[in-house]
Amino acid sequence: MSGKDIYSILRRPVITEKAALLKEDNNQVVLRVRADANKIEIRKAVEKLMDVTVTSVNTSIQRGKTRRMGRNMGKRPNWKKAVVTLEAGETVEFYEALENLDELETAGEE
Repeated sequence: MSGKDIYSILRRPVITEKAALLKEDNNQVVLRVRADANKIEIRKAVEKLMDVTVTSVNTSIQRGKTRRMGRNMGKRPNWKKAVVTLEAGETVEFYEALENLDELETAGEE
């Protein structure tokens, strides 16, 4: 990995409804990654940091939306999204922690 550290490749998980459905149905994890990271670097970083086996990696560039800021128009920065398919039976800890948190919140409401 030329000049890129595995800790800097993965930015953060994408937590959306669509990402949750991908996790449940296809055992896929959606991550926000560095814009200059390639699929091989993403695969190595996920396998090493999350201690899982990766089957495939799909990437896409998400274009920044244009937004009004008063009278002026601005643009959010572009970012890269990686959809990582895990081997059957593999899990990632932070998604399970979020599911447990949801269960605790619903139990507290009752």
